[in-house]
Amino acid sequence: MRPGRGVTLLTQLNVNQHANKRVRLKRYLAGAVLIAASLACSLSPRAAEAPYFTPPGGENAPTNTPGPAMLPVEFDPVTATPADPEEDTSPALVTQIAEPAFTPTDTPPAINTTPVLYYTQAGDTLPVVAVRYGVQPEEITSPDPLPETALLNPKQLLIIPHRLANTTSSQHLIPDSEVVYSPSALDFDVSSFVQEAGGFLNEYERFLMSTGMTSGAEVVERVAIENSINPRLLLALLEYQSNWVYGHPPGAKDNEYPLGFKDPLEKGLYKQLAWALNQLSIGYYGWREGRLTEIKFSDGVTARLAPDLNAGTAALQYYFAQFYDSQGWLEALDPVNGFPAFYEKMFGSPWVRALNVEPLYPPELAQPSLILPFMVDQIWGFTGGPHGAWERDGAWAAIDFAPGSLTSGCVDTDVYTLASAPGLVVRSDHGVVSLDLDGDGREQTGWVLIYMHIAKRGRIPAGTWVEAGDFIGHASCEGGFSTGTHIHMARKYNGEWIVADGPLPFVLSGWRVRSGEKPYQGSLTRGDQTIPASPVSPFASRIIRRSNDP
Repeated sequence: MRPGRGVTLLTQLNVNQHANKRVRLKRYLAGAVLIAASLACSLSPRAAEAPYFTPPGGENAPTNTPGPAMLPVEFDPVTATPADPEEDTSPALVTQIAEPAFTPTDTPPAINTTPVLYYTQAGDTLPVVAVRYGVQPEEITSPDPLPETALLNPKQLLIIPHRLANTTSSQHLIPDSEVVYSPSALDFDVSSFVQEAGGFLNEYERFLMSTGMTSGAEVVERVAIENSINPRLLLALLEYQSNWVYGHPPGAKDNEYPLGFKDPLEKGLYKQLAWALNQLSIGYYGWREGRLTEIKFSDGVTARLAPDLNAGTAALQYYFAQFYDSQGWLEALDPVNGFPAFYEKMFGSPWVRALNVEPLYPPELAQPSLILPFMVDQIWGFTGGPHGAWERDGAWAAIDFAPGSLTSGCVDTDVYTLASAPGLVVRSDHGVVSLDLDGDGREQTGWVLIYMHIAKRGRIPAGTWVEAGDFIGHASCEGGFSTGTHIHMARKYNGEWIVADGPLPFVLSGWRVRSGEKPYQGSLTRGDQTIPASPVSPFASRIIRRSNDP
């Protein structure tokens, strides 16, 4: 059993391994006659009559349908028939997910009176677990203390009312560390892998405005590092959908949609990968933050996600739901013949790699001390509350500040942006400054601060060590879409974007970031002071760093 799974004791609980936890559970339930035999037949996250999500007219069973993408080994992955892109590829279906809902609405009646035993996984919080299981936080109990909003200890036993039925499968398909650009990919060389694979991707080259003529491997690596998505996963999806990594499929040179998402605005390898990682991020961080609990397929079927999934599996389930109908989705994610097996054939066991790097962040993790990124006594505006860390969707990890100005729009400024903490500048290009706080020179490990829209003029070069308060450059509109001069800040830890208003809150000079109901809304709070985020009201959103600030 992998950590973090909801368990059915009849098939998954090792009695010896969990003996101590059962002893604590017996004491906790104080006199209830709760023996292993009675638990074994009652504890499950689904009703017995509907053990797994089953689409209309379909069955949750393995299939041997071969797919077109072939590795240079004897292996036939499943590639189910994609949905007709003309029928159901509207942006609303592809990108929209529920707004934050950390407190569930009306509690549905219980299906039965037997509880679910759930062992927590890294990144869990009580409010989010409650959302996933469709219960109120106060209905969840544990033999151990339960913090209201802080990270829960991995493998902590939770006892949860049983209210969900007919969810997707609980099987974990991929570790979190294989979705984000984590320490598991430190030794992975994209260029070498693509060259050795010898497929069309190795020959691919396109002109990009920011980098000129750019090879296929360089596109994959750039998209991976900018968005902190594991390059192994991007390559596997590209091979699974188009056979570009190992093969030379007919018409590849004219194929503007190698990942199969046909939208005139998403032509070319770079935009196709950017679209794909955006879907992965919606699934991963929407699940992590409690904003995503169900998925919708092209045939109109909606499925509730199993509440004991890990974020990585939720990312895959959401991603493939953008392509397939409900039956095709089951085939594509079949662990034996579908994408999970395909991925392991390409790169070996992801679970073995995960043993060395997970959990990605421990429950005792705390943000290091950070200062506001501008000089003392200067007027700036808090122009954007929590929103997407890089792309429009995904983790609500970023916030925006703009220097005071009498002119709106994209204008040059001589006002400096400062380093919020000591660290090593590991990337300084395309409007981005990446500051590695542990100083090991790798963005995939430890705390990293990302500053975006930093002008090329006066921007600090990579390889420079800075202290808190040192100049790193000027705010601008460079690097990505922007309607006015500002900076965009976000945090990562071990490659995972850290949500701004979560168990590890974004705090700058004592000001804590609070999210709103929608992206870019929110506020900064310190004591009894509140500054609302506003891109159009400079006076209300103004913030000044003082010399006596923390």
